[in-house]
Amino acid sequence: MFSEYLIEYLKVFAVGGAICLIGQILINHTKITTSRILVFFMLLGGLFEILGLYKYLVEFGGSGATVPISGFGSVLVKGAFEAVEEFGVIGIITGGMSGAAMGISAAILFGFIFALIFKARTKEK
Repeated sequence: MFSEYLIEYLKVFAVGGAICLIGQILINHTKITTSRILVFFMLLGGLFEILGLYKYLVEFGGSGATVPISGFGSVLVKGAFEAVEEFGVIGIITGGMSGAAMGISAAILFGFIFALIFKARTKEK
């Protein structure tokens, strides 16, 4: 029982850690800005979803694949595909946002709560 959980945690850590490792290597060894790296990962997650590869990453790594920004790109594309089947071409626009609505809402809510609890201050150099 315990070993099953341990293996699951190790797989989640391996997938999430590999995604973060690739991002950190890009930050340290290229002149690509961090915002462009984030967009790259989101587009890569969407591309992997289109190709049908992201589901295998999610099956293996669970939240290690769904929590990073690449998982957000995957959710947007998956939602768009589902909405196109139901509503037609207009689903391209509406589907991605409805698919990711819960995650976006949670991010806004928790961001607001933490903004109320903690005091923002500028980073000293």
